[in-house]
Amino acid sequence: RMLPSREENMAFTLYSLIQAAILCVNAVAVLHEERFLSKIGWGVDQSVGGFGDEPGVKVQLMNLVRSVRTVMRVPLIAVNAVCIVLLLLFG
Repeated sequence: RMLPSREENMAFTLYSLIQAAILCVNAVAVLHEERFLSKIGWGVDQSVGGFGDEPGVKVQLMNLVRSVRTVMRVPLIAVNAVCIVLLLLFG
């Protein structure tokens, strides 16, 4: 009988959950407003609404994307480097 491959032994671990979250944050961080988001209608929107109006879901998502790109740029470099080193050391 053959030994099971690595894919069959993969388990849902905390590290795989963290890795998935890092991949999602990386995906949000690389979105570019002028090249990608404006083509699908998610670019810079000047019609935010009046005072006291609740912003829509689209405006809130765009604010989240801008915030992630602004705040997480430097920490993502460090977190990605740590993940790469861990993958190289422990496979």
